Amino acid sequence: MKAAVITFPGSNCDRDLAVALDQAGADVVKIWHKDDSLPAGTDLVAVPGGFSFGDYLRCGAIAAHSPIAKAVREHAARGGYVLGICNGFQVLTELNLLPGALMRNAGLKFLCRDVALNVASTESAFTAGYSAGQSIRLPVAHHDGNYQIDAEGLAAIKDQGRIAFTYTPAINGSVADIAGVLSENRRVLGMMPHPERAAEPVHGNTDGATLFAALVGGLVAA
Repeated sequence: MKAAVITFPGSNCDRDLAVALDQAGADVVKIWHKDDSLPAGTDLVAVPGGFSFGDYLRCGAIAAHSPIAKAVREHAARGGYVLGICNGFQVLTELNLLPGALMRNAGLKFLCRDVALNVASTESAFTAGYSAGQSIRLPVAHHDGNYQIDAEGLAAIKDQGRIAFTYTPAINGSVADIAGVLSENRRVLGMMPHPERAAEPVHGNTDGATLFAALVGGLVAA
């Protein structure tokens, strides 16, 4: 299973994400944002956290116009898997691969701590290793993690079971306490918490390792 981790100017979690995927058994390739294609045989595109292009416009907006963006859209359109974490989630909404938008946190404060999450859906390769309703803990580190979507869109993602994770309790003002969202075909996941920062014992928590193990194992088996 081959994973391509994209690095933008300002990315700061690309190495962490590459290590987590490698430890789960993926063949990891690092991609620079100025590349205009993905390596042959790429199964997963992973968009890391950080502050792409300094978040000088909307978070993720400039990254969504990088040369690599077209290849990511085409990969997703072919049914390829895409994972966006924190700033990566913001990039995926700017690419229109996921619905909704990420806004400034309620309270206007940067949040950096471990939070409790509810696994809202196990119907995806990303979440298949968890149990429905399972409580896990992952770190967050964001200033613009307040997920918003209109009433019609919220009803759709609820009815289709596309909410992957929710905060318990609420932390940043996100509608319905949403922490992660899946695409219609469940092959694209955007999430604000950082599973790569809870992927090995030295982190003090391995709840995130389950996501990577399930994802890589599922794609290898497929």
